[in-house]
Amino acid sequence: MDGMEQKKQTVAVIGATGAVGREVVRLLVQRKFPFSRLRLFASPQSAGKTVHSFPVERLENLDGVDLAFFCAGSAISKEWIPQAKCLSIDSSSAFRATAPLIIPEINAHAIQGNVIASPNCAATILLMPLFTLHRLFGVKRIVAATYQAASGAGAHLLRELQEETQAYLEGRSYTGSLPFPYAFNLYPHNSPLQVNGYVEEELKLLHETRKILEDETIQVSATCIRVPVLRAHSVAANVEFKRPFSLDQVYAALKNVPGLKVFEDREANRFATPFDATGKEEVFCGRFRVDQSQPNTLEFWAVGDQLLKGAALNAVQIGEIL
Repeated sequence: MDGMEQKKQTVAVIGATGAVGREVVRLLVQRKFPFSRLRLFASPQSAGKTVHSFPVERLENLDGVDLAFFCAGSAISKEWIPQAKCLSIDSSSAFRATAPLIIPEINAHAIQGNVIASPNCAATILLMPLFTLHRLFGVKRIVAATYQAASGAGAHLLRELQEETQAYLEGRSYTGSLPFPYAFNLYPHNSPLQVNGYVEEELKLLHETRKILEDETIQVSATCIRVPVLRAHSVAANVEFKRPFSLDQVYAALKNVPGLKVFEDREANRFATPFDATGKEEVFCGRFRVDQSQPNTLEFWAVGDQLLKGAALNAVQIGEIL
């Protein structure tokens, strides 16, 4: 182990010019990740550009790479990971059903093999405050509403939100990629609609929650909404537990959880917002209250930076463990 820790490796970031990829590169440098060489890959149109002073290459091979961060979407991951002769950490949904699905603070013990998947961003923000409570009281059922930022759809929607907001304020027309206005608006998540009426994003919360918490009996019903926020997701959760609890027990359990911050000022009726969480590595939680309509049920609110703990930071933390 000591020899492995001291060895510096060649690290690659695939999709380095995207919103998540750029954050991965920044974090690798900022956190002094022990690489001897950092190679960045992106589409042919991006070849020759730089990200944080590192040159961007066209993705043609991964020869000599020891560890690769995949941040370019499912299609690229499905094409390149099976042929990659290196450890791969995938931020897309391509291998979440088949590879270990890891949030390091929760289930680092499950890391094995050459392909590790990083979870859905909304699921990560939901589970960071929930996993400790699950261990204590046993989650039975979750009803969640998510309020998801533009960054979750990629750099292009981030840019569109900024441009459309400016156009709206200036009284100009704007045509974006959506069939309706986005600035000062919101919409049900537009991932593929399934025959049961849920969209793909909502079903990810079901399947990934069960896998990460290692309990296939947990029931989850989610409604995912895209809101005009740049890069922080919010989740409102109603959680029924198998065993009784008190609010004092909840606060005591969450007081010192790594990567989590209880953010409350009840006298001022002030709780975490996307603005508070943007650029922060922690997931913020609060507004804990006992559901008055049924027993053993807790309501809470959680907010986290989608590009950090929701994606890039979580992937880099997995890499640090590897």
